[in-house]
Parts: sequence; structure tokens; C-alpha cells
Amino acid sequence: MILENRLNITDQVELNKAEEKLSKCKARQLYDSGDIHKAEVGTFMGLAFIHAYLFGDIYAFAGKLRDVNIAKGNFRFAPLMYLEAALKHIDAMPQSTFDEILEKYVEMNVAHPFREGNGRATRLWLDLILKKELGQVVDWNRIDKGEYLSAMERSPVKDLEIKSLLNQALTNQIGDRTLFMRGIDVSYFYEGYSEFKTEEL
Repeated sequence: MILENRLNITDQVELNKAEEKLSKCKARQLYDSGDIHKAEVGTFMGLAFIHAYLFGDIYAFAGKLRDVNIAKGNFRFAPLMYLEAALKHIDAMPQSTFDEILEKYVEMNVAHPFREGNGRATRLWLDLILKKELGQVVDWNRIDKGEYLSAMERSPVKDLEIKSLLNQALTNQIGDRTLFMRGIDVSYFYEGYSEFKTEEL
């Protein structure tokens, strides 16, 4: 099923390409304009701001809570009827240590509040928390796609793997533009988008 989109595209391959190009342009703009600092750190509100910024030109649902139940493979994300309660709980979770931040990130992934684009928006959201609380961000280039995806899949049951993986990739280069842009490319690569380089758009 092809998601309804503002571009009136009815071909999945074409939509993927347009989504990647447009939202990567917006990711670059988010950083270069300083708008990224307008996102509330560590709340659903902040995540919704990032999501709407990235995907607003493509989807009418950008930044809005999904109104359907979704699953990926065998994993079902938070059921619709519990979604708002889950997000309130996540907002209230502490975020002063690395472990607390990662636990919050895992919970937000389980919530999966949007129809599409959750992973890409939530990785940016995670980096903002790490930056504010610890003065560090993840160098996503140092994390293998397969390892990351399987660690995330297992994280609701056991989060040691994802904590260890991301902990090893932390860097204090929080103002490095190139690191940010490459991180966007890697984040999109995790989701199967690798047609364009953010830096070159």
C-alpha cells in the first residue's frame, strides 16, 4: 500500500526517491538554519517537531500521532489505544545518564508514534538528548547496519546490546557539521534509502 502523499505519487519506488531527496534537504536545512535548537529536548513534542520538519512537504500526517496499529516483521509497536499513555510515560522518564537516555530511546522506538519515518526522526531526537545531557553525540558511521537493526529489534526485551553498540560510537564532536550530514546518510541507509548524499543536495 502506497502512503497518501502531498506529491500525489502513486509509484512506491518514485515515492521513496522523492521522500529521501526532500527530507534529506530538510535535514540539512534543520541543521544549517539552527532550527534544530527549537526542538524540545527529550519530549514527544520535540520529536514531533523534528518529524514535521523532515516530512511535512511529503506527508499530511508529518508530526501527528498515527491513527493505525503498525508492525515491522513480527514486532508490533505500541497499540493505538495505549499510545498517548506511553508517550506521557516517555516524557516523564529521566534522561541524565547514558543508560537513562538509551532506555528512553528504546521506549520511544516501541511507541513508534508516526505512520512512517520514526527511525530517522528518533535518531536525531536521541542525539539532541545526548548532546544536551552528556555533551556527546553518536557517530553513526561507526555502527554497522545489521548490528544496529538486530540490537534494536531485541532492545525491548534486552537493551544491553544497543547500549553497548551506541556507547562505543559516542563522540564529543557535537558541533561537527560533516559528522551530522554523514549521520543523516547512515540513518537513511538503515531504512533502505541511499540514493542521495545529504551534503550534495
